Amino acid sequence: MPLRAEGLGKTFRSARGAAVRALDGIDLSIAPGEFVSILGPSGCGKSTLLAILAGLDKATQGAAVVGGKPVTAPLVDAGVMFQRDLLLDWHTCEDNILMQFKMRGQPTAPHRDRARELLALVGMESAAQRYPRELSGGMRQRVAICRALVHEPPLLFLDEPFGALDALTRENLNTELAALTAHSGATVVFVTHGIDEAVFLGDRAVVMSARPGRIIADVRIDLPHPRGAHIRELPEFTAYTARLRKLLAHDGRPDHREGVRP
Repeated sequence: MPLRAEGLGKTFRSARGAAVRALDGIDLSIAPGEFVSILGPSGCGKSTLLAILAGLDKATQGAAVVGGKPVTAPLVDAGVMFQRDLLLDWHTCEDNILMQFKMRGQPTAPHRDRARELLALVGMESAAQRYPRELSGGMRQRVAICRALVHEPPLLFLDEPFGALDALTRENLNTELAALTAHSGATVVFVTHGIDEAVFLGDRAVVMSARPGRIIADVRIDLPHPRGAHIRELPEFTAYTARLRKLLAHDGRPDHREGVRP
């Protein structure tokens, strides 16, 4: 499903009542099935942009458009995942995944096979009847990925879902997420601080400046699919990460939008 930001801006009031400009003039088009990583310094408005695109927050200027229609409310058909897994500790893993249907007032029984299929795809088929309190952080995030994908959403919004995990677990989940999203065909917006992660997962990496957040580079990632661990050893991968690191180090200077290839 196509997704656009048209002149998006966001201003909010601080606790002391001062106006704070979080986003300014965001123009972004995402094609159906694209995986777009969003990078930028802390506080640049990455999560705010994602929330506006998903209908979880409102812009003060411009518009978010999905499938040709302005976004005016939360996108109920989208999958959303945050850094915290937000699993319910009193429900089993399988029932946590099926919460997608309970929240929509739909029966869960027809979707149990799909939940178990997703658990198997992330290597957790034996954990269906276990409780989140029995799982490691990485295992909990695997369950959260399954929950976000179980209803086969056309759009997926991921806000630093692996930020709290150790490096090896994070890399393993990157590989699993790449396979799952490629299989689903969903359009994905992925907010991250990880440069390697942005390159590994993304068809594009969008770089934002410090507040007020503006898009200062839109990098097409021309790496082969499927993407396994070997991708990180390619010289092209190193070239992409070096270029993005340089852009972030200069904090968006110059102030024009830049298309980049290594």
